[in-house]
Amino acid sequence: MSKIKSLIRKNAKPANTNNPILDNVAKSDASINMTANTPIEQTRWNGWGNVNINKKVSSHGAKLIKSHIGKTKKLNSVSLQEVLKTVPKSRLPAAMTKLDTVSIDNEVRLRHARGQSFPDWIAMHGGDFEVFPDGVAHPQSTADVETLLKLAHDHDLIVIPFGGGTSVVGHINPQKGSRPVLTIAMSKMDQLIDLDNESQIATFGAGTQGPAVEAQLDAHGYRLGHYPQSWELSTLGGWIAARSSGQQSLGYGRIEQMFAGGTLVTPKGVITIADIPASSAGPDLREMMMGTEGRAGIFTEVKMRVQPQPEEEVFKVVFLPNWEAGKEVLRQAVQSNIRLSMLRLSNAVETDAHLHLGTTPSQFLAISTYLKARGLSSEKVMLTYGVSGDKAQNKLALTQFKKLLKQQGSVTGKLTDVMGSIWAHGRFKFPYLRGTLWEKGIMVDTFETATNWNNIDEQVQQMQQAVQTALADENEHVMAFTHISHVYKQGASLYTTYFFRAAKDHASTLSRWQKIKHAASLSLANGKSTISHQHGVGRDHAPYLAAEKGQLGIQVTSDMLKSLDPEQRMNPGVLIED
Repeated sequence: MSKIKSLIRKNAKPANTNNPILDNVAKSDASINMTANTPIEQTRWNGWGNVNINKKVSSHGAKLIKSHIGKTKKLNSVSLQEVLKTVPKSRLPAAMTKLDTVSIDNEVRLRHARGQSFPDWIAMHGGDFEVFPDGVAHPQSTADVETLLKLAHDHDLIVIPFGGGTSVVGHINPQKGSRPVLTIAMSKMDQLIDLDNESQIATFGAGTQGPAVEAQLDAHGYRLGHYPQSWELSTLGGWIAARSSGQQSLGYGRIEQMFAGGTLVTPKGVITIADIPASSAGPDLREMMMGTEGRAGIFTEVKMRVQPQPEEEVFKVVFLPNWEAGKEVLRQAVQSNIRLSMLRLSNAVETDAHLHLGTTPSQFLAISTYLKARGLSSEKVMLTYGVSGDKAQNKLALTQFKKLLKQQGSVTGKLTDVMGSIWAHGRFKFPYLRGTLWEKGIMVDTFETATNWNNIDEQVQQMQQAVQTALADENEHVMAFTHISHVYKQGASLYTTYFFRAAKDHASTLSRWQKIKHAASLSLANGKSTISHQHGVGRDHAPYLAAEKGQLGIQVTSDMLKSLDPEQRMNPGVLIED
């Protein structure tokens, strides 16, 4: 036992202050700026995140994936200089190019042309970007955004709002057309503007990225608590526009519980959404404007509900005999109102994959031996959970939760507690694995949904079957696994990760992804599950939205958007197909 704990502790880096989120990210790499937005020049032009950060994949982890999908071969990647040669001359009128806020520099345009979806990665590595924005504006105020939208009207431009560039469903990609494209990047509107201590409302520029949000609040003893996987680069405005959900949504809530009001600049004028705590005065403008994904306008200033920094925050890992036992623990915990901040349950395949990918061979052997000695088989599942609050609240919540765990035959202890610390330390590094696996010829992507408890198992079976057989016509195998990462009294989210082999070239690889994506989306378009729980709709999900909203619902949404943007210049084709 002591050998096992010693092996795992080598990777654990416990936090030093009452804000382990900031500590863990800061410790992961000193180059992450914790007080301001990460400049886009410090991010990879053709991949995820800071150029100075990498995440290794263990040799036995890569071997496990290849045992499912077969031997792989890396795709070629073009250079930045090669792609820069393909950027065409800007079509923006001279009146726009003379503005201090607008850049037509080729590299700036390139770095704002794509997001982080799988097709984006294919474009960035293969070199076929198709379309670039004609210019990129960097406003510093609401007035600047108003001016830009007026000029867009005067010169008949398409406008694409740009937050952190982290979209995985095609939100920010320019489309072919006769009208010039202006991307409006919000990165300079990244400051805490006002803090109402009595009402606990913080006003920010909508372009503030996750680390800068928390660092500025931490200086005043507050926290927002919204931690999506993209937290390092994504922004407040993006979270609101796509109805984002963070890893600790059970404790802090989804973004709709945090967003109190703010300013939305539309082509028809400015909408000021009052930060009233509750109202029965007709439809809620706040709710109506969230999730509009840049179609209604651009959020410039946002008012967020914050709370004092917790006295203590703890993350733990526990193993259970099987999926059914784990699912029952989650359902009972949330329906019993146990005060946890997060719950995440990996199915058996994901559990095995995480144990391979997150350990050295000797660590994996030690952990596996320990779990087997405790009576767990290959059906075992891993449950990661956390508490956030004062110590008395946390103690009570942990005591209540451990009773549920014990009833379902859990295996826990100091060993698994250390694994919780390891998870907390590396929680925002997982997106970097995509680049590491790309270099090995292993393609990876994800999709997610949410459904009621009574449909969880059927939905998991349908979507995993759809994904695993999507490339059967090519005699290709797909590895897929799923976890629950957000729980509600009514149901839970399901998040599926899948791996497949790169084909002979970029176009053929993209074709494979399209088959998998279509099969996965069809498995969700059943009226019982959402096409997107936390990533938004973008372009990739738009064809499947009617199955969830109904034709009349689509019409109502379309009519609302057209009332604010009658000329359809704001992000056309996103959310609703035009």
